[in-house]
Amino acid sequence: MKQVSNKKTRAPINERNSEQLSIQWFPGHMARTRRRITEDLKLVDVVAEILDARIPQSSSNPVLRDIIQSKPRIVLLNKSDMADPVKTSLWVSAYAEKGLKAIPLDCKTGKGIPAFYAGIREVLQERIAAWERKGMVGRPIRIMVVGIPNVGKSSLINRLVKVRGKAEVQDKPGVTRQNHWFTVGKGFELLDTPGVLWPKFEDPAVGEHLAFTGAVKDEILDREGLACRLLTFLMQLYPEAVNTRYKLSIRPEDGLQGYEILESIGRKRGMLISGGEVDTERAANTVLDEYRGGLLGRITLEMPEER
Repeated sequence: MKQVSNKKTRAPINERNSEQLSIQWFPGHMARTRRRITEDLKLVDVVAEILDARIPQSSSNPVLRDIIQSKPRIVLLNKSDMADPVKTSLWVSAYAEKGLKAIPLDCKTGKGIPAFYAGIREVLQERIAAWERKGMVGRPIRIMVVGIPNVGKSSLINRLVKVRGKAEVQDKPGVTRQNHWFTVGKGFELLDTPGVLWPKFEDPAVGEHLAFTGAVKDEILDREGLACRLLTFLMQLYPEAVNTRYKLSIRPEDGLQGYEILESIGRKRGMLISGGEVDTERAANTVLDEYRGGLLGRITLEMPEER
């Protein structure tokens, strides 16, 4: 009796690589989070928006910006240890031109945390002075931390609280689901919120960049097509990073497509299946995991002037 495979039929990898990914992601808890953030804004003095330093523009939620409106805001460029330091400096300058204080952070090591506290006081200096004139000396500053999933909010809180387990941390999107208050530093109270995306990414590049960094759950993605797109970007922006990591000698002017680079990586790593074909699924998983883990070097996919 002939067996029928239940494996889904997919387009060849070169065809999947030719189109940008179309991603829509708006589960119910994110709609509730948006409403909750709107309600809780009146409880805080300042909003700290935490972004991924590798993709500052794509990781900034336009829905959150609309909700925050005139509330004082500070920008935290997390994962700066994995971002291109030169480009991070350009982003800090670009935010300053818009009147926003931006601080590079590395929540894993704590780099930038002192600057975070100082930045909050700088943003609120007029309000703090008004409190003191009213005799409210020592009034705690209340901060709301917002950001998209998997951008590092819980890691930041753990670093600030300095008590392991106070905020649940996992390296995948959508862990934090409820609002929590924490006392951090001296004279600071922090309100955590769940990560929230927005209904639709109007710019396909935004969805792709979020997918590259793991802000969108992999379960809804074609990881092979995603890895191909990522390799195409990296070969344009950081060809040496790709060649060094995977011991290749590909030049941008060679014009190789993402799937061809992925196959070269698979062959170089010995990821072969029967018939000598490359196990592109395994190769794709390797590329995505190593990029997200910072093993390809310090890489930033966006520049301020691009948008």
